[in-house]
Amino acid sequence: MTAVGNGTQTAGRPTRLPRSARRRQLLAAAQEVFVAQGYHAAAMDDIAERAGVSKPVLYQHFPGKMELYLALLDTHCDTFVAKVQEAMRGTLDNKERVSASVRAYFDFVDHESEAFRLVFESDLRNDPAVRQRVERVEQGCIAAITDTIISDTGVSRARAELLASGLVGAAETAAQFWLASGRQVAKAEAEALVAALSWRGIASFPLQGESA
Repeated sequence: MTAVGNGTQTAGRPTRLPRSARRRQLLAAAQEVFVAQGYHAAAMDDIAERAGVSKPVLYQHFPGKMELYLALLDTHCDTFVAKVQEAMRGTLDNKERVSASVRAYFDFVDHESEAFRLVFESDLRNDPAVRQRVERVEQGCIAAITDTIISDTGVSRARAELLASGLVGAAETAAQFWLASGRQVAKAEAEALVAALSWRGIASFPLQGESA
């Protein structure tokens, strides 16, 4: 099994990477193992071997498997929520906002790292710390879309949150179904179909100052 990253050895001697670089290397190795095996089947021995380091080096950075897993979740959860927030802030065109938010979900499930499996398909979702992070993704995405809906339509927060949860749920479910069914529809077309479905619903709510 080859080590993740470069520079783990030089002339037969381990290379001392900067702490931040070593941490990234270990997280990359852990992600590959967790995605391939799931949390419960993965072992710290497997992760150390994948990274090309000794277990003591691994434990210097992460005291246990759970800490590794949570660190990965934090990284991917925060990154994904930021992409949805960017979709809302990146344009004033609401139709494009819907398209960009749907695209964020499809890009996430289609990424070669398969990091989405840690967030959406974790075999550890009953653990409180993991569940809290997964829920943070959902709530963060809903919050970003809620604020835009309130700003544009003037509906109450409760109503805007309900609408936003519908958009989030549709995008997440459709993206995962698209992947699980073998990408039978071209990605761009799949994104456009789901965005069109969502837009036709949300567009029926008039902007503030306009009549229905």
